[in-house]
Amino acid sequence: MIKKLLPWLAWIALPPIAALALFLIYMTAVDYKPPAKVELPTNNNNTSTLKQGQPFTVTTFNLGYAGLDKGQDFFMDGGTMSRSGSKEQTEANLRAITDFLSGARSDLYMLQEVDVNSSRSNHMNQVQIISDRLPEYSSTFAYNYKVAWVPVPLTHPMGAVQSGLLTVSMSNSTSHTRVDLPGKESWPVQLFELDRAFIESRLPVDNGKELVLINLHLSAFDKGGAIRKQQLDFLADHIHQEMKKNNYLILGGDWNHALPGTDHSRFPSQQKWPQWLQPFPGTFAPAGFQWAVDPGTPSVRTLDTAYRPGINFLAVIDGFLVSPNVKIVDVTGHDLNFENSDHNPVTGRFVLK
Repeated sequence: MIKKLLPWLAWIALPPIAALALFLIYMTAVDYKPPAKVELPTNNNNTSTLKQGQPFTVTTFNLGYAGLDKGQDFFMDGGTMSRSGSKEQTEANLRAITDFLSGARSDLYMLQEVDVNSSRSNHMNQVQIISDRLPEYSSTFAYNYKVAWVPVPLTHPMGAVQSGLLTVSMSNSTSHTRVDLPGKESWPVQLFELDRAFIESRLPVDNGKELVLINLHLSAFDKGGAIRKQQLDFLADHIHQEMKKNNYLILGGDWNHALPGTDHSRFPSQQKWPQWLQPFPGTFAPAGFQWAVDPGTPSVRTLDTAYRPGINFLAVIDGFLVSPNVKIVDVTGHDLNFENSDHNPVTGRFVLK
């Protein structure tokens, strides 16, 4: 009896196994594998030059692809959802985000999770929409997530993803480079993961030096933080090499660590410390470097459930690290109540010494 059933069981099992194999072969063939460094084009490069001794502002904001508004959760953080609630909600979120960017009038913006053609954000070209809303700024985009199809969660997959980092500037630049970060998940998981990188922008200063601006978004869900450690080690070496040139450095973005000088207990919550969040290693920052953060305003919320004040765990993971020759004038976290993104923006005012 068993021998008679085996052929039938094989015929039943073979099609899904073959389909999975073909899918993995296809995904491996089209996997996004950028080189270590990619020179990036800049749209509308400005002629204004940064001036030593003159204050300027930089804002970092993880947009959450204009899909992670206060009513959303996310499956990687313990929720169930992987896409924006609706096209109308995505459009409303992006309008509110661009209203903030336009009103803040920062000299420089470092934006993360900006989609250009993704199922999760209804295939809106958010880079183009933001650039159109800020026509006097230059813009530079780099992919850090480019996958033909993310098949999870199985009941409502994330689908196609094209997303990345966007640096927007009122200052002249000489170059923008996508720098690949080390640390990858094993195959086949990496086929569906982000390819972490940062944008390094070089902005001339009137004293002959350069401001090196690094827009980054580090890993979050790597178990034990092994990948994050590789990324931080790489960054530390990169900083060391740049400081030999006596330039100014500002690193900003979503660090996906609880940043030094901040304390999550300041923010009421009924949730425990989330598994994905790690404290920032105290041994990282080179001598003389300073953290520019607002410890009184949370910059991220947990996504296992929709946002409920006093319930979700809150922390500060967005901010800036600056070299000793950069003076921190002030830092402001903008409490937008996570209305249109799971992050709040942070603005730093700086002076180049």
